[in-house]
Amino acid sequence: MELLMRAWSYFATNILEQPAFMIGLIVALGYILLKKPWYDVLAGVIKAIVGYLILTVGSSGLVSNFRPVLVGLKDRFNMDAMVIDPYFGQNAVTAGVEEVFGKGFGEAMVLLLIAFIVNIILVRFSKVTKMRALFTTGHVQVQQAATAYWLIMFACPFLLTKNVAMIVVMAVVLGLYWAVGANLTIKPCQELSDGAGFCLAHQQMFGIALNTWIAEKFFGKKKNGKEVKKIDDVELPGFMSIFNDNMVCTSILMLIFFGAILVILGRDYLTEQGFMTEGQSMVFYVIQTCLYFSVYLAILQLGVRTFVTELTQSFQGIADKLLPGSIPGVDCAVAFGFGSANAVPIGFLAGFVGQILAIAVLIVLKSPVLVICGFVPVFFDNATIGIFANEKGGVKAALILPFISGLCQVFGSAIIAGWVGMAAYGGYIGMWDWAVVWPVMTAVMKFLSYAGIVIVAVVLIAIPQIQYRLDKEGYFKITEDYEAYKEMKAAKNN
Repeated sequence: MELLMRAWSYFATNILEQPAFMIGLIVALGYILLKKPWYDVLAGVIKAIVGYLILTVGSSGLVSNFRPVLVGLKDRFNMDAMVIDPYFGQNAVTAGVEEVFGKGFGEAMVLLLIAFIVNIILVRFSKVTKMRALFTTGHVQVQQAATAYWLIMFACPFLLTKNVAMIVVMAVVLGLYWAVGANLTIKPCQELSDGAGFCLAHQQMFGIALNTWIAEKFFGKKKNGKEVKKIDDVELPGFMSIFNDNMVCTSILMLIFFGAILVILGRDYLTEQGFMTEGQSMVFYVIQTCLYFSVYLAILQLGVRTFVTELTQSFQGIADKLLPGSIPGVDCAVAFGFGSANAVPIGFLAGFVGQILAIAVLIVLKSPVLVICGFVPVFFDNATIGIFANEKGGVKAALILPFISGLCQVFGSAIIAGWVGMAAYGGYIGMWDWAVVWPVMTAVMKFLSYAGIVIVAVVLIAIPQIQYRLDKEGYFKITEDYEAYKEMKAAKNN
């Protein structure tokens, strides 16, 4: 048993928690099952790993570039508050789980393993379960396993003395969430990417599905026989036409919004904190910092283009041989390579405005839990929602829905983190699903005990069954033969 645990620990640390190598492993397995020659397998694995590492450089750069703003808002204005960010949330669990529940963090990694096995089993029997998505983003799984570990122990204290039963319950709930949530994003992703063969497995899967549906139903209706205008369809007059270029649009918007915040923070503060060096020009520091947003976005999009093709082509081998009808769930940043590039900064800024407004409300109401916005939720949630909202509902949807998302992230996180006690340890995961969906699931399990666990599991199981019954003809066709799916959809619309 000890040998197995060591092997699992090695695999989890070096592969499962390192998404680039996890993607490389999947690509290798897929190409081997497709009986590709060894040199094609090697080339595909290298391109997939390098592509994902490029994406990681872009993502990490965006986060680090936002750091002066995040630190400044907290320190400059003496705000003692928790940060909504997956990494702060994971650190909060690590710091507080033993003190609050008398449990070690290591059990969360056992939970991750069993939940991943549950996800695989559900997808293997997709014809029965109607779940087609395999969650492959290991770093996100670690963050979610940590937070779910805390939330379910809080909701089900009667399981604390029953270690095996507790882990099983946690694994079933989390494994179902992974399989069902990623499955919900298949249709939006296939239609956005014109059948690229991936879905999203991240922190806002239910959020993507819900906001895509709202955008289509309430914003995407034809008016006077014309389609609603998407961001790229808006014809800007005169000099404003420069905003049609994504790189220019992102750079100018960042200069306006974040340049203003950096100026408010001031030279003295930025120098004292080490963000600026002595004698450095404040003007050029602000310009360079804001322009780096465009640089990192371009890097991120290059990474997406590099690894997605290898992943989706190789996954066909896994789908054919091991998991029939399945599709890989990947990082939400992959969506940035499709749809309108300008939807990324617009969705981000709309969500940021929503978060700032919600934080102001918490301060005015003297909330016992104050929130500092972390970059990961405000950018990756809202930019992603903006892309899908724009695709289905146009400009208005791309502005309004991420704004509402920003409100939900702050208010939902403040409520759940304060209630379960995570706020005291400085952080909460803060992403859409964990600010909206998981608080509801936690409350149901907390107040209804064993019946609540059953209700949560049954509702999750029912969601893909409902999806299937609403579109029996196209449900599996959308992943197995997207061109045939498009033809069928076009015939229905005519």
